[in-house]
Amino acid sequence: MQLALLARLLSVGRAVLAALRGRLGALCWSLAPLPLPLPGWRDSAPRPQREQEWDEAPPTPTSVNYHFTRQCNYKCGFCFHTAKTSFVLPLEEAKRGLEMLKEAGMEKINFSGGEPFIQDRGEFVGKLVQFCKQELELPSVSIVSNGSLIRKQWFEKYGEYLDILAISCDSFDEGVNVLIGRRQGKKNHVENLHKLRQWCREYAVAFKINSVINRFNVEEDMNEQIKALNPVRWKVFQCLLIEGENSGEDALREAEKFVISDEDFDRFLDRHRDISCLVPESNQKMRDSYLILDEYMRFLNCRNGRKEPSKSILDVGVEAAIKFSGFDEKMFLRRGGKYVWSKADMKLDW
Repeated sequence: MQLALLARLLSVGRAVLAALRGRLGALCWSLAPLPLPLPGWRDSAPRPQREQEWDEAPPTPTSVNYHFTRQCNYKCGFCFHTAKTSFVLPLEEAKRGLEMLKEAGMEKINFSGGEPFIQDRGEFVGKLVQFCKQELELPSVSIVSNGSLIRKQWFEKYGEYLDILAISCDSFDEGVNVLIGRRQGKKNHVENLHKLRQWCREYAVAFKINSVINRFNVEEDMNEQIKALNPVRWKVFQCLLIEGENSGEDALREAEKFVISDEDFDRFLDRHRDISCLVPESNQKMRDSYLILDEYMRFLNCRNGRKEPSKSILDVGVEAAIKFSGFDEKMFLRRGGKYVWSKADMKLDW
């Protein structure tokens, strides 16, 4: 009788612990990959190179890429930050994390997605941009966008706080953009690119172009169009596979058909070698030389070909989280990750 009673009490106790653990997880925005450890519970979240990285001095988060949303209105076939959740941090929590990063040494913040202008019609990213420039006084604040949702009114309200607007454009042939998935409805991506270029001139925002070189555009000659647009930087990426994002059984994209060889990428670069603003990034340079924060403000480690998250900086602080980022600070500097990134220092003829 006593044994049966003890067994029942033990069962009830386990149920209560499980319920409490679930409630605590919900209070932390349902961070399923990061269960809160309680006594007796094993922390099963992936921690790449745990023992080695605790012994190393943490890198400085000089330049951070904050992918605050995974939602996007485009369906680019090679996207490696796919829409697995619709979660976005509350604005004040995002600001708190950005302030922590500034205190840890951040000089440049880049807002990305998903599509950053999809949240609150651009108001969310606008408020973050204003906060980072006006309150945190960061030297550089930038956005990467597909450009389709940006309106002139946004520039009127927030343009003065933005240093760089990078627009993703992989081809100047609309047929190729359709094949890639960089289009919505009947809007012409290339025509919109030129409109955004003009708005950047009007509102003194440095204009940048990002292009992913893949199987569908690798033979294209973009010299004439890039020179006409005259961006401050033309970032040219080699199409990259990330397991679980755009490759593998649990991925939302199948990017294998977009992949090109190193030799293909080099041929594209050689064809455009006379463009002075070209900044090439091979897979080797790109994988470990970016500090990426996801929508929960977790650093993403891509060293093993997947995005393995740290704990959120909001929970454990920047120094503890960044040790598991896989960030290669030397590669960051070697690829030219630090450059003249404040529009006040660019001295451009707007």
